[in-house]
This record gives sequence, C-alpha cells and structure tokens, in this order.
Amino acid sequence: MFGSKETESSDNESKKSAILDFNGKKYDINTLPDDAKEIIKGLQIADTQFKMQQDNLKLIDISRKTLGAQLNQKLKDLPTVD
Repeated sequence: MFGSKETESSDNESKKSAILDFNGKKYDINTLPDDAKEIIKGLQIADTQFKMQQDNLKLIDISRKTLGAQLNQKLKDLPTVD
C-alpha cells in the first residue's frame, strides 16, 4: 500500500530526505502538509498494530495445535464411547 524510506542524496551535504511511496508515486515527506504527515503516522501505527496482531494470531494457532496434540496424546489409550 505505502512505504517510506530515507534516501541519501548524491550532493556533497549527503542530506537525508524521507520519501513516501504511495500508489506507485513518490513524494518528499518533508514537503507534505502537516495533516498529510499525520495521516502517514496513523497509517504507520495501523500497519504496526496489524503486524502485531498477525504475530499474536500465529502464536495462538501454534498454542492451539500444541494443546490439540497434547489432548490427542492423553486420549489415545482411553476407551471411546461409540
């Protein structure tokens, strides 16, 4: 969706500029209006939260599979009701 990165210019000052890559277009973040910068921050926070939740879901899935395997081990020799 979007990405931002700092690039180093080739001039003697080697100053860094933050570049926003959004929908196939690139923008110098430093020249954007303040409200656009706030939206970018919001998107970055949302992306971070999304990735954290994905990681949490992966951990929950691993735990669920481990618990299922443990239950299977405990039940394997017990009689079933048919």
